[in-house]
Amino acid sequence: MIEVENLSYAYGKTAVLSDVSFSAGDGECVAILGNNGVGKSTLVTCVNRIRTPSSGTICIDGEDAFALSRLELAKRVAYVAQKNEMSRVTVFDCVLLGRKPYFGWTAGDEDLERCADMIRRTGLSHLQLRSLDTLSGGELQKAMLARALVQEPRVLLLDEPTSSLDPSSQYGMMELVRQITKERGLTSLIVLHDLNLALRFCDRFLFLREGRAFCCGGPEVVTGETIESVYGIPARVAELDGRRVAVIG
Repeated sequence: MIEVENLSYAYGKTAVLSDVSFSAGDGECVAILGNNGVGKSTLVTCVNRIRTPSSGTICIDGEDAFALSRLELAKRVAYVAQKNEMSRVTVFDCVLLGRKPYFGWTAGDEDLERCADMIRRTGLSHLQLRSLDTLSGGELQKAMLARALVQEPRVLLLDEPTSSLDPSSQYGMMELVRQITKERGLTSLIVLHDLNLALRFCDRFLFLREGRAFCCGGPEVVTGETIESVYGIPARVAELDGRRVAVIG
């Protein structure tokens, strides 16, 4: 599980996050929602210490994340950025890099087997010998997800993982993330813009407004009033075939 308390971050004198607090348990997918520029990406990069907050605490399974060594942190937290650099490395080698915290100079048979399994589960078997710089945006995003999952983290951080995907692939990506989150008892923090993807696949919802946590909770916090307050647009939440959906406008 993860517990964040009073987290603040500023770029110079400009505050981006102010006293953000929330928690999430094992096996939960948490959608991080809000307009552009409210600090969603900054929040997840504070969790994995790419950025150092000016104040606040982050605990992973009861341990202070800032007291962990880089190696221990890499075993517990995996991150997929919104944009990823392409290179000439193959998909298989890219995914194998996710096992680096677990081996020295050479990967073992177990590392290779775990990579092959995750490549299969993410539907990349036919691309495993292709270079990353020959992939589409969606294929690249899947390769980065496979690399993060093979890292076997306790906390998975995904920054707009569906942004390069078509609707079918968005559904498949989120379904896979949810399935593995439940199977392995992970805590997954997912920056999303699509409210209906969030409602379909996430258990908890953290809405950010002006760098602060506007509200956090289960599906009950996703209301037309919340959406209008956070995004500044009229909205309502309705039932459709037994599922809650957000209707904008």
